[in-house]
Amino acid sequence: MADDNTTRWTVTVSKDTDIAVRSFLAQRGLKKGDLSKFIEEAVRWRVFDQTTAEAREAFADLAPAALQELVNEATEAVRSDMRKTLSRAPRKEP
Repeated sequence: MADDNTTRWTVTVSKDTDIAVRSFLAQRGLKKGDLSKFIEEAVRWRVFDQTTAEAREAFADLAPAALQELVNEATEAVRSDMRKTLSRAPRKEP
């Protein structure tokens, strides 16, 4: 995992957490180096969870129909942009 796209972290966790995570990984046949992958995946899930919770909170006062309309508008805007981008892309000859 060590390349130009990685950053080394120094983190401190409780001894109980360390034992629990290493035991969990060992039970699944994962190696010591897999700890970094496990932590990265856990962090990504936590960031995603927090982001979706914040979005839900921000739109909590919106009526379901109004929220659906916002989603539909955003989806159509992205699709429209993608169509424009793809129409300008060079085509490969078969």
